[in-house]
Amino acid sequence: MTLLLSITLVLLLFICLMQSKQNLERNKQLAYVTHKLDEIRTSQSAETVMVFTGDEQLRELLRAINDLIEEHNQVTATYQRTELSMRKMLANISHDLKTPLTVIHGYVETILAGKGSANDRERLEKVQTKTIEIIELINKFFDLAKLEAGDQNLTLKKVAVNELCKNRILSYFDLIQNEKLQVEIEIPSQPFYVLADEKALDRILDNLISNAIRYGKDGKMVGLRLYHDDAYVSIEVWDRGKGISDKDREKVFERLYTLEDSRNKQYQGSGLGLTITKRLTERLNGHIHLESRPYDRTSFIVKLKRITG
Repeated sequence: MTLLLSITLVLLLFICLMQSKQNLERNKQLAYVTHKLDEIRTSQSAETVMVFTGDEQLRELLRAINDLIEEHNQVTATYQRTELSMRKMLANISHDLKTPLTVIHGYVETILAGKGSANDRERLEKVQTKTIEIIELINKFFDLAKLEAGDQNLTLKKVAVNELCKNRILSYFDLIQNEKLQVEIEIPSQPFYVLADEKALDRILDNLISNAIRYGKDGKMVGLRLYHDDAYVSIEVWDRGKGISDKDREKVFERLYTLEDSRNKQYQGSGLGLTITKRLTERLNGHIHLESRPYDRTSFIVKLKRITG
């Protein structure tokens, strides 16, 4: 009996010693984790916390901590990109507004000085053109701001895409002729339907077609193709122009990105049209993507959920 009691006491002592050792080791590891987190926070480092341990609960805690660190790093990176984009946007806004305003000021100053009165009408027409440019630019900024803030109400209903595509491409008939472009239209007679806001979809088409004519006219051809599969209706607007380089494809939908290296600077726009197009497509629960092979086919393809029946 005494022997059994002695063995039991030894075992209990051993267990206590092991638990004490485990607690000491855990406390040491937790102290290291705390210290490491302070280092990461202070240095704004992207590293994670690594501790080699057989303690399953501690491993779970470390996994949760590292998930939070990764999420924090992603949020920080997104914030930094957004901040850089906003700074660039403000700089570009200043430039885009300053240029036409300077031209307007010059024309008005000349007219008011009474110089060259025979050309006053021509100068006033140029003033009007530049004024319209500014108004359109400001309207685009407001539209984009409303889209990104979720303040623009869209009414989704059943829309016949075929007629919308026909009407929109026909509205560019005179411009296409003036630019001496060939046009290839593939719109099936069978009606395709999507759930969309008609005005928003019309604006998407307007932006893409005008973009193809402006930037792709050196390829002498633009096109519009409508097709579908079981799930989606796809609208492809394409041209055979210079195309868009690989490095620009990732940024083409960013605010005020004007494709300086891949498009003719003579025809650069505000850099807002494709951003608005993407935002509108997303608001219609659709997707837009770009494919580009220089002087062969540069396509913007909008995919919207198909409605049957």
